[in-house]
Amino acid sequence: MTAFKACLLRLIALACAAGAPLAHAAGPEGFPNRPVRIVVPFPPGGSNDIVGRVFGQRLAERWGQPVVIDNRGGAGGSIGSELAARSQPNGYTLLIGAVSTMAANVSLYKLGFDPLKDLVPLAKVASGAFVLVTHAGLPVNSARELIALARARPGALNYGSSGGGSSLHLVAELFRNKAGVDIVHVPYKGGGPAVTDLVAGQIAILFTDMAPVGGHVKAGRLKALAQTTAKRTAPLSDLPTLNESALPGYVAEAWYGFLAPAGVPAPLVRFLNAELNAVATSPEMQARLVGLGIESATSTPEEFRALIRAEIAKWAEVVRVSGARVD
Repeated sequence: MTAFKACLLRLIALACAAGAPLAHAAGPEGFPNRPVRIVVPFPPGGSNDIVGRVFGQRLAERWGQPVVIDNRGGAGGSIGSELAARSQPNGYTLLIGAVSTMAANVSLYKLGFDPLKDLVPLAKVASGAFVLVTHAGLPVNSARELIALARARPGALNYGSSGGGSSLHLVAELFRNKAGVDIVHVPYKGGGPAVTDLVAGQIAILFTDMAPVGGHVKAGRLKALAQTTAKRTAPLSDLPTLNESALPGYVAEAWYGFLAPAGVPAPLVRFLNAELNAVATSPEMQARLVGLGIESATSTPEEFRALIRAEIAKWAEVVRVSGARVD
C-alpha cells in the first residue's frame, strides 16, 4: 500500500468516526428510552437544586435522553420527597435527597412516607461541610475562643438559622449541646437574610455552607472559625474542623444522594448506582463540585441506606434534646 493510500484510508476512518453517533449508556431493557425526572424537593437556587441539576446534565449526556428537573418545594422538602416516593417504581423518577429531607425531617414532620421503606437509596454522590462563621467584631479568632466567650457570657450571644428545624438550626443546636453553652436562636426565613444580619452585626454566629459567606470572609466582614466534618474537606483545607480544634467528636456533614421509589427492579438499581458513581468520579464533576465548596462521593445502595439510618437516629436525638420545632 502506498503512503498516499494509507493516508487516505486514515482520513476516511476519521471522517466516519466523526460522523458516527455518540454511544450512550443503556440499562436493563434499554433504559432510559424516554425523559427521566429528578425531583428536587426545594425551590430553585439552593444546594440541593444545584447538585440535582449538575448531575442531571451529565446523566442526560450519558443516556442521550432529557433529564428534567422538577422543583417541588414545601414543608422542609417533605412534599417533594413524598411525591417521589409515591411515583411509579420504574426508574423514570429520581429524588435528590439530603441530610435534612432524609434524616432530620423524620423527627420534625408528620411524614406521609417512610424514607427507609418507601424509597430505595441509589448512591450518595456528594458531601461537604457546614462552616462556623461569626461577625467580624466578635472578639474571637477560633472555635475554642468562641466557646470560652459563650460560657463566660451565658445568654448574651445569638445565632441565626434558615428557620426552626432547618439543617442550619440543628447543626448549631448540636454545637450548643456539645459545647455546653447558652446561646440564643434567631430563626430567619432562609439563609440569605441570616447572612445579611450576621454581616450587619445583628447576630453573632451562624452555621452555613461557605458559598454565601465566602466573599464576606475574604473581605474581612466575617470570620470563618471552623468546619463541621470529621476531617478537613479539600475545598476548605486551611480551615480546622471543630472535631480537631475544639469539640472532639463533633461531626455534621452536609451530604447529597439519589433515591428512587421503592420497588424499582434490582438490575435497574445496580445500573443507576453505577451511572451515578461514574458521573461523581469524573474529573469534570469533581472540579465542578469543588467549585461549589463540596466534594464528590460514591457509595453502594447498601452503604447509602446505612448512612440514612444512622443519620435519622443522630438527628432524632438532637431534636429531642434541643426541643427543635419547625416554623
